[in-house]
Amino acid sequence: MKIYEAWKEKTDKGGDKNFFDEYFEKEMSAYIDILTEGSGTLKGTCGELAEKYDMKPAIFAGFLDGVNTSLLKPIELETLTEASEVDVKIDFEKLLYNMHVAKANWLYLLEEWENVLTEEKRGEIKKQFNRDTTAVSNKVGRNEPCPCGSGKKYKKCCGRS
Repeated sequence: MKIYEAWKEKTDKGGDKNFFDEYFEKEMSAYIDILTEGSGTLKGTCGELAEKYDMKPAIFAGFLDGVNTSLLKPIELETLTEASEVDVKIDFEKLLYNMHVAKANWLYLLEEWENVLTEEKRGEIKKQFNRDTTAVSNKVGRNEPCPCGSGKKYKKCCGRS
């Protein structure tokens, strides 16, 4: 069985609490190692990398699923086996942004980010995330100029009831 299929099979069934607790613990540990090392390169077979990060191959497939959108060149997850060669580079700025999107505060608040991105850069990424996810109302206020271009206040023009 391909390892990504095993991951999907486990997660499609909803998984149990212990399964996800184990996954989140292993995921955090792997990110700590990757951020500490600092290159963002994952190279080796899936089996070797799973062993390096102390994960079962299916759990490692889940890790790759999570990091895939943050890779410089995403990989084809469906084809992965334990013997599949992986040689990818993580875009750390994209990874941090995606961790905010996933609301994974246990990951984006890791102190190991200091090894990779400056505090200023991490702040910029957080601000960009906030800008991208903040809803903006297109509603015209009653005391604003009318959008029709008349020069009148909206309440005296198109907003008149």
